[in-house]
Amino acid sequence: MSGFVVGVSGGIDSALTSTLCAMTEKPVLLVEMPIHQAPSHVTRAQQHMDFLEQRFEHVRTTRVELTSPFDTWVNSLPSSDNNALPNLSLANSRARLRMTTLYYFAGIHKYLVAGTGNKVEDFGVGFYTKYGDGGVDLSPIADLMKTEVYSLAESLGIHDDILNAAPTDGLFGDDRSDEDQLGASYPELEWAMAYTNNGEKISKREREVLDIYQKLNKQNQHKMQPIPVCIIPEELRT
Repeated sequence: MSGFVVGVSGGIDSALTSTLCAMTEKPVLLVEMPIHQAPSHVTRAQQHMDFLEQRFEHVRTTRVELTSPFDTWVNSLPSSDNNALPNLSLANSRARLRMTTLYYFAGIHKYLVAGTGNKVEDFGVGFYTKYGDGGVDLSPIADLMKTEVYSLAESLGIHDDILNAAPTDGLFGDDRSDEDQLGASYPELEWAMAYTNNGEKISKREREVLDIYQKLNKQNQHKMQPIPVCIIPEELRT
């Protein structure tokens, strides 16, 4: 494999990941894949892609408008009486459509798909889509806490609009932030990941954050652990 393909969303994680990939001096393809995307996200993504394309001669960019194919697929689905679960399922389906698109480009160019998840998302609360943005070949920033992502991104000259934007997964077509969905900020979740329960008193809010973290970590272990395999006893193989 000769290079990297990165989905660029206009957020801090994809901005840092794509910059690090560009710094390897390997070929890099940046792909913007809007699906009913907020104009601010599109603008930030385009600014970052232009920034890297001007800075690194081996970086190329492309845009794949996925709103129409996504809507066509959604309109082919049967209706549901429960609005809450289909909304979440459709949000995750956006991420899976983008993953499929990235692997198309990876296949034709012999590139690796670089993941954009950080340590809190990937190994703390499991805040990503299984076989969506979790479907990658390597994870350059998955050992970085979110605050470390911001620090490194700032030192590498990532655009202020991206540094100052509220983190969001952009999967619901509205302005909800990651904190809105998770119920806690990334610094709070980082504290919860490091908490060792050594007897010190904690505040009411810290207890709430711990409960949020522990609940999400438990619920999302299916994303973090290897897929269960049915091991066939030898006596049944005869």
